[in-house]
Order: sequence, then structure tokens, then C-alpha cells
Amino acid sequence: MLLRVIRKGTPLWLLVFCLSTAAFAQRYKPDFRNRLAPFVSSPQRAVEKMLEMANLKPGETLYDLGCGDGRILIAAAKRYHVKAVGIEISDRLARTAEDNVKSDGLEEQVKIIHGDFMQADLSGADVVTLYLMTAANEKVRPDLEKYLKKDARVVSYDYPIPGWTPVDQAETDPSRYGNRHTIYLYQVPTSFKK
Repeated sequence: MLLRVIRKGTPLWLLVFCLSTAAFAQRYKPDFRNRLAPFVSSPQRAVEKMLEMANLKPGETLYDLGCGDGRILIAAAKRYHVKAVGIEISDRLARTAEDNVKSDGLEEQVKIIHGDFMQADLSGADVVTLYLMTAANEKVRPDLEKYLKKDARVVSYDYPIPGWTPVDQAETDPSRYGNRHTIYLYQVPTSFKK
């Protein structure tokens, strides 16, 4: 397309600059195809409510899909003494989460995976936390149905999982959070619609 707009008399340096810039941009263009949601951090009080609703027990394993800076993982490991696995596609956020885990001395309890959670085996999860939009929840639903064991819980902040029925839900207090938000709790296979 660039060659179509080149006119006679265009300086050679300009042609080289345009072509090299286009080639550089194409080569180093970030791959956002598998990014299902932007990073928006969950308020700490919402994290606490999500974990409370999950009814975590010591020895269980929590997976946070799109773990961002790791705040849910860290809170779960500290307060509920569980193992926690975070999967984050963003290199920058995965490094931030790792740094946060290290600074809290939780390397033995919390593992950060830099990768695409749509490619992950979730069979080790007792609890899965999500802060994804409804369309992204719909995309991950088949993997949750495939991998999660009986009685595993899924907690979704703000957005429901289409096709599932929550076993519980809670509204956050707008005076504490600024806006009203909903936290949905699902349980396998009870929440699956027939």
C-alpha cells in the first residue's frame, strides 16, 4: 500500500525511512490476539470479599486467570494459607506480580506463569478467580467445564459467566467502593445449566 502512494521525485532517504519504519513496526508489533481483557486492578476490599465468598481452606489451590499484579494470589496465600497460581499474558504484569510475591516472601506458596490461560490446564484448581468481561468469561467457560473438578468454585468480579447459574452473589457497598459491583460465586457442576 505504501508503494502506491510514492510519487516520482520522492527523496530516497524518505522512502528508506518509511519502509524501515513499517518493517520495524510490523516485526515488533505486540500480539494482542489472546488478550481477553485489559488490566484493571480489583479494589482490595473486593479481593477480600471474593476470597471470603470462595470459602478457601488451607491446602487448597487457587488459580487467578489474568492475575495482573498478583494481589488476589498474595491475599489468598497470606490470609487463607493456600497455594496460588497466577496466569498472566502480559510480560510486564507477570514480572510485577513476581516482584510482589518475592517482596512478601511467598515464593513457596505462589507461582506466577507468564502465559495464556486459554492454553492452561486448570485441573489443579480448587478455586478460580476471574475479573474478565462477560464475553471473555464465555470464552473461558468451556475450559472451566473441561478441567475443573467436582465442587471447585469460580468467583467472578463484576461479570457473570454466560450459561452458568451462580450459587451465590453479593453486591458491594457503593459507599466503600465508589460504585456498586457484583461478585458471582459458581460451583462445579451445580452452576452448569442443563
